[in-house]
This record gives sequence, structure tokens and C-alpha cells, in this order.
Amino acid sequence: MTERERIDAYRLLMADVYELAGESRRSSEELAREEGQTAARWHVMSVLSDGSRTVASAARRLGLARQSVQRVVDDLARAAMVELHDNPDHRRAPLVTLTEAGRNTLTGLLRRSDADRREAVDRAGLSLSDLEDARATIRRLVDALQRR
Repeated sequence: MTERERIDAYRLLMADVYELAGESRRSSEELAREEGQTAARWHVMSVLSDGSRTVASAARRLGLARQSVQRVVDDLARAAMVELHDNPDHRRAPLVTLTEAGRNTLTGLLRRSDADRREAVDRAGLSLSDLEDARATIRRLVDALQRR
């Protein structure tokens, strides 16, 4: 394989990753809407599912602007899906935590999503090994790009 073919293969992989992400977002929006939520709210709740975070930390994890995540957190707080707590490490950056209602909502979204994703993986005929290999390749690229 020539260097040009390798770079072209990378570009095609990225185009496919973007297309997959777009299809996944559209599917997530539809699933979220059926549960009375938005994909943005779902994403923020997912990031908070492993513990409290600041808005800035959640935004970094999602690859989004802090201001856009702040708007979603404010919306989730009004809906009693998250709570804000004092942050001992930073007075002006409270910790955001899922409430029981938020955890229950996220569990329902994940249950529906799991069924939808299972069907997609089955239609694609993908094995666990196929998915692990694809993820390993993508992780290696992410790690390489982050080390620049």
C-alpha cells in the first residue's frame, strides 16, 4: 500500500465515522423524542452517569462548548433531572449530579437505545470481535491525534 492509499483510506474511514455518528445522532434524537427528551439532554445525563462533574468537564468529555452544555444543564435542573452542589475545588464551578429522576430517565433511554443498537448490529452481521477491532482502531487514531 502506498502512502497516498493509506492517507486516502484514513480520509474514507473518517467520512464513514462522521456518517455513522450522524446516523446514530438521528436515531438517538428519535428515541429521545419518544421519551420526551432530547439527544442533548441524554448526552449530558450519560456523561454524568459515572459521577458528578463540572459543566466544563462535561463539555470537554462531549467535545462541546461549555456554554451549550450549561444551557442543557440549566434545562435539566429545571426539570429536576440534575442537582448542583458546591465544589470544594472551585467555588464558581458547581458539581452537577444526576437526581433519581435523571437516573431513571437515563435508564429508560438506554433500555430503548440498547434494543435499537442490538437490531442494527444484528442487521450489519457484526460480531463482538468485529466491534472490538473497529473500536481499537479508532482509539489508536484518537490517541495519536491527542499526542500531537
